[in-house]
Amino acid sequence: MANDLSHKRFEERREAAIEAILDIDPWLSNYRNDLKLRMDNLETKRRLLLGKEGTLSDFANGHHYYGFHRTETGWVYREWAPSAHLLFLVGDFNNWQRYTHPLHRNEHGDWEIRLEGHDALKHGQRIKVMVQYDYGDHFKIPLYCHRVVQEVHADGSIDWMGIIWDPETPYEWHDADFRPVKTAPLIYEAHVGIAQEEGVISSFRQFVEFTLPKIKEAGYNAVQLMAIMQHPYYASFGYHVSNFFAVSSWFGTPDDFKYLVDSAHQMGLSVYMDLVHSHAVKNTEEGINQFDGTQEQFFLPGDAGYHTAWDSMCFDYGKPAVMHFLLSNLKYWLEEFHLDGFRFDGITSMLFNDHGLGTNFDSYAKYFSMNTNIDAVSYLTLATSLVHELKPEAVLIAEDMSGMPGLCLPPEECGIGFDYRLALGIPDLWIKLMQTDDHDWSMHKIYFELTTRRPKEKKIAYAEGHDQALVGDKTLFFWLADEQAYWHMRKSDDNYIIDRAIALHKMIRFITLTTGQDGYLNFMGNEFGHPEWIDFPRQENDWSFHYARRQWHLMLDEDLKYSYLARFDRDMLDIAKQEKLAGAQGMQYIRIYEDRKIIVYRKNNLLFVYNFHPENSYESLRFPTNEKGAYRVIFNSDRSEYGGFDRIVEDIVYRTEPMDDIDWDEGLTLYVPSRTCLVLKKLSDKETRALDLNVEDTDVTTAEEEQAAVDQMVRAEQMAREALKEKKKG
Repeated sequence: MANDLSHKRFEERREAAIEAILDIDPWLSNYRNDLKLRMDNLETKRRLLLGKEGTLSDFANGHHYYGFHRTETGWVYREWAPSAHLLFLVGDFNNWQRYTHPLHRNEHGDWEIRLEGHDALKHGQRIKVMVQYDYGDHFKIPLYCHRVVQEVHADGSIDWMGIIWDPETPYEWHDADFRPVKTAPLIYEAHVGIAQEEGVISSFRQFVEFTLPKIKEAGYNAVQLMAIMQHPYYASFGYHVSNFFAVSSWFGTPDDFKYLVDSAHQMGLSVYMDLVHSHAVKNTEEGINQFDGTQEQFFLPGDAGYHTAWDSMCFDYGKPAVMHFLLSNLKYWLEEFHLDGFRFDGITSMLFNDHGLGTNFDSYAKYFSMNTNIDAVSYLTLATSLVHELKPEAVLIAEDMSGMPGLCLPPEECGIGFDYRLALGIPDLWIKLMQTDDHDWSMHKIYFELTTRRPKEKKIAYAEGHDQALVGDKTLFFWLADEQAYWHMRKSDDNYIIDRAIALHKMIRFITLTTGQDGYLNFMGNEFGHPEWIDFPRQENDWSFHYARRQWHLMLDEDLKYSYLARFDRDMLDIAKQEKLAGAQGMQYIRIYEDRKIIVYRKNNLLFVYNFHPENSYESLRFPTNEKGAYRVIFNSDRSEYGGFDRIVEDIVYRTEPMDDIDWDEGLTLYVPSRTCLVLKKLSDKETRALDLNVEDTDVTTAEEEQAAVDQMVRAEQMAREALKEKKKG
């Protein structure tokens, strides 16, 4: 009877959830059965893992059971290796004798050994577990090891060692008063290793000393860190993870990473980690692959378990022990390192059996088919539920190229539970446009890509990320300036190509930030137009660090034009924060003039005007405002401190007037130079009444003063045109 009642309640919740997502997105109505399957599989997995009354938080405690732990009388080490024949603990503690410390087998494929005496194992000792299978001894890194380091032997060979991590004095946190950002995250994506000028691998502590202050000063409120989980190959960018519970030893110790997070919190910065649960490195000695001698321990069997495009292994998300491992991994990083959220990498690869390779997701049918990995959908939903159960304010960002419906809806609305989707189509758009003449850019396509979203779904927008900075591609600024960035970036050097690059770089970033996005992301150095790509030291480049660094001196040199872009980026973030521009609410399309390359939209009480035309400036651009009022320019990209020409006077008040030739009652007429963007703010009712009454002590400009200022701007534009002609001739 109780089971019948419980099932009935689930069916009621399921139907309510399906109705909720159909109400949000009616196009899903033809896929009701697929949504039902999604909910049914999730409930089956939840009951399998948790029983009737268990919680995800209580379940995801593998890191508290497995691995190395102190006891009242010594140590206990536990491991999960269901297909192994025998396990032996070896290391410095027993002079690497192979067979003196066997583990005994418990239930469910668990193995255990207890060592008496608190000094049986010591902090910093090297450790491995020897696993017997296939009639051989195989040395492995313990699955839950917290530190893994590289050893280079005299003959040049390399070995990876597990390390007992048990410092005598636990790290003391100082972030009790920190409150992480939940809405409107302005994210600075960074890689610790390449964060310095020197041609070396930078450390966590160097990042705190040198890079974190720059992120804070630049105006960002969150930092997203790549490559934090242990990976054996530095040039993998951290995406070939070998040890899921170990902080990358390339950059320092677990306590060093805690110091980084703690320091960021004290600066008011949230910290998100790039989480890789989409695949794992195929290495069998230092990785988890074939830990017990079988691929199926963690990964799908046969060819399905190998990702040909990534040369890595694919998890079996339908296996309870694998879900336990991965969910425990999430809880470990949250608990141990006080993280504020995760950016889940490679979700498209998880969601589809063919990993989405070559698939054009141009119909809803492609989201609900035999190709969909329904177990991965359930795992991701459990993962987001766990994180929000443990830390409700945590931010979860999904990197998905497919546009899976419900990805950013809560489970009670038949969603997968992420807070934000990374807007991958936006940087793709800009890179495509970089390869065409800007005379041919479509304003409608730009506006469509920037503003399109699924209903009730939040997006993190970005003009370019780490993918665009990798060797083989180019940063936006390098696409725009190319080799001229090497020779003509001094402020005393006039160059038409550089002027174009600076103007478009500013406009692209500003329109990406302000078109109704819920958050914004920038990759380290791109805010000031870092001129070169990223290429990690590898055999193909003779192990050079030349491109595995960030040239901060370019931004800090006030004689170079890179400082223009850094200042603009900081000020545009200030505008976004001051005017609360995050989110789609209040976003309103006004007008696109395709032939003139003009885009106009409203956000709350602000008007945004863009002139992308390469040559044409408009002395009297007329456009509707949809309401009567008076406006003043509060921000524009043509300020001289941003590398512009000061062609826009900001102390003019623009008053709407009837526009009989179009279907709106009121509109504005203003001067908009080529390749500029500007923001007008509507005056308050008090300011407007003062304007209407012509009160003398207001700062409202008279009609004569306004006309004089416009004449001055037109003269400045004419002079600028002449200067551009001379540059082109040069």
